[in-house]
Amino acid sequence: MRLPISIGAILVGSLSLNAPVMSVPPTHGAKAEITNSNLTQLTINRQLWNQKKIKNYSYKLSNNCFCLPDFRGPLIIEVRDGITKSITNAQTGKPVDSKLLGQYSTIPKLFNLIRNTINSGESELTVVYNPQLGYPTQINIGNLAADAGIFTTISNFEVLHHGSYIKR
Repeated sequence: MRLPISIGAILVGSLSLNAPVMSVPPTHGAKAEITNSNLTQLTINRQLWNQKKIKNYSYKLSNNCFCLPDFRGPLIIEVRDGITKSITNAQTGKPVDSKLLGQYSTIPKLFNLIRNTINSGESELTVVYNPQLGYPTQINIGNLAADAGIFTTISNFEVLHHGSYIKR
């Protein structure tokens, strides 16, 4: 009985000697690369946004998270001269407290939210940007599956001209 066990142990041992050696970069190195990539993308897209000099615009914002319904939306945010004019619930048309959504109430504030998340170094972060205007269209911070994240979608972006009103 001992012979088959010994032969099996020798075979397993010899297989491990022939296994390829793989180099695994340290976790902090990979995290640094992701952080640098996010920072580079943020810088490029913020510059693109600033070059467009858009001061009057609206967008729909939705947050997927375990949070207050007013925070989840969908919300319509209107900005005039770079300042949030209104935040309304897209379904009811009722105003939403702008203090609740301060970090989300203008495109520059969304850029600041991304920068602050990068600087904190604590959260997972994935961002998708609009290729023509540079504003973020999706921001995923943290781990939504673990009830510790938030997935933000920015859609229906529209440049507003003086005298134009948002179609609801």
